[in-house]
Amino acid sequence: MTGYTREELLAAHEQLVDNEANLLTDGGSEPPVVVKIGGAKAVDPQGAVSDVAHLVANGTDVVVVHGGSTAVDETLEELGEEPTYVESPSGVSGRFTDERTMEVFSMVMPGKLNTDLTALFREAGVDALGLSGVDGGLLTGPRKSAVRVVEDGKKKIKRGDHSGKITSVNATLLEALLDGGYTPIVTVPMLADDGVPVNADADRAAAAVAGALGAKLVVLTDVKGVYADPDDESTLIETADTPEGFSALESAAEGFMTKKVMAAKEALDGGAAEVVVSDANLNDPIVTALNGGGTHVTPGALVEAEGAEQ
Repeated sequence: MTGYTREELLAAHEQLVDNEANLLTDGGSEPPVVVKIGGAKAVDPQGAVSDVAHLVANGTDVVVVHGGSTAVDETLEELGEEPTYVESPSGVSGRFTDERTMEVFSMVMPGKLNTDLTALFREAGVDALGLSGVDGGLLTGPRKSAVRVVEDGKKKIKRGDHSGKITSVNATLLEALLDGGYTPIVTVPMLADDGVPVNADADRAAAAVAGALGAKLVVLTDVKGVYADPDDESTLIETADTPEGFSALESAAEGFMTKKVMAAKEALDGGAAEVVVSDANLNDPIVTALNGGGTHVTPGALVEAEGAEQ
């Protein structure tokens, strides 16, 4: 379907009226919003879809970046293959993307998931346009053909990886789409410097996009934010706006949350206005995050560290 008019969009999303007084209605003076939607089964995208529609109707530029590792793993298993995860020497777990996994990854992420999500946004009246990091050279950087891993307590070099590090974002392309009234729905793969599509972490892709646009980054996940005690949601860390606060955030992050905190740092280092890690499974998750929900990380959290490096 074609996009709604602003008036039709506002009428179509009256279910958010309880938050209407808090919506960002002066989109022209506000930075864009980059929303990272996770790919885990526990994350329901519907609330985010409605929220994006409402924000766009109120004049806020929005870019959506999505993951989908769960769907990739399920497809591999349906094909009789096991996904491979490795641990880095720093203790961060991540996918090892061999050639076969990369084929499945390219089929599932930009092929099915991005198409399905773009259709959801268009059904909600958003003039959504799906893109992978390959399109227009949107996400580019060096390829990592070998990675350092820890196996059986020993550090090793594992070769044959099809992944990369995003070092450049085609912000001009995104800005042109936003100026034209489109809402980009972005997914990896990225385009490596040797011209080959390779895997990249979706949280860090969202961070790169947010940094390039000077945007607020909202990372939606299946918990309320970063907890001081990962097993106790009452210990939510609401704000990290000093180097000491960010150090506490890094210490508290475990498992999948480690990458989200890493992504927050990369986003702010790249020029993002703010990063929020928040609950995807609310009626209006993005508006809630922008109005104080979740864990907020501000540029002040990195000031001392940046000063020390100069």
